[in-house]
Amino acid sequence: MSTSSNPGSGSGFPRVKDDSERNDVSTTRDAPITVHLKTGELSGERVKSTIRTIGDLGGIFRDEKARQVFDSNAIVYRVQAFFPVGEGVEGGLFWGTTFIEPGMVGDEYFMTKGHYHSNRGRGEYYMTVRGSGALILMDESRRTVFEPMHPGTLHYIPFHTAHRVANTGESVLAFLACWPSDSGHDYESIAREGFSARLRKVGGIPTLVEES
Repeated sequence: MSTSSNPGSGSGFPRVKDDSERNDVSTTRDAPITVHLKTGELSGERVKSTIRTIGDLGGIFRDEKARQVFDSNAIVYRVQAFFPVGEGVEGGLFWGTTFIEPGMVGDEYFMTKGHYHSNRGRGEYYMTVRGSGALILMDESRRTVFEPMHPGTLHYIPFHTAHRVANTGESVLAFLACWPSDSGHDYESIAREGFSARLRKVGGIPTLVEES
């Protein structure tokens, strides 16, 4: 049986080019972003940020008069996101962190607008890194439930499910998210029809109350 000193010759291993044979092709990619796991903060040149103020959230809370008492520039939540591919590209993934401030509008907690995915067949993951809150989920039959959130909880959001998050604590709630790049966001359905139940503070406890 013959042997070879070259692992790429007859051994079944791929042959590796030496320096004299390598093409002058750069293998450097854009610098990665950094996720600060204790705070949820993202850093890096490609991180995009969005802020939602109380003035942006008209029609979200049941007590519109209570909302209007706030300074319209008061921040309710902000989002940092990393989009390595274009929105709508099939097969990619996005990453982000949402930070919700503590606060109440009437008997409702500060919360996100809520949405379905435009591509209803897409799911999502959330992971809580600080604070406490509630992930509110509503399926297309309008059955609404919620899952408590606290540091370390991992939440799977099924496809065909609307979702929003409320901060039920006394400090900032921060959670990480990962979702497909072709998911899209359907805010309009929630703005038009709302959730079938609202998370309200009843007897000091976060409680889902069915809409009448």
